[in-house]
Amino acid sequence: MASDKAQYVVALISEFASHYGLTPQEAARYISRYGAFDLFDRQYGYLHTQSFESNIRDITAFCRRMGGTL
Repeated sequence: MASDKAQYVVALISEFASHYGLTPQEAARYISRYGAFDLFDRQYGYLHTQSFESNIRDITAFCRRMGGTL
């Protein structure tokens, strides 16, 4: 299960990066800075059943609430 979660998070970061024209490293730093990795951990059961597009919107909204600007 942990391996599945890790693979999913890597794929989600890659999609987030692509959506915003970031490198995966830049996307991971941004997501980390605004606490979204904790969100991934808590909400994995839900997130992995949704589309990447939907999750990118949710992550973006979460990070904005935490002070992000993307």
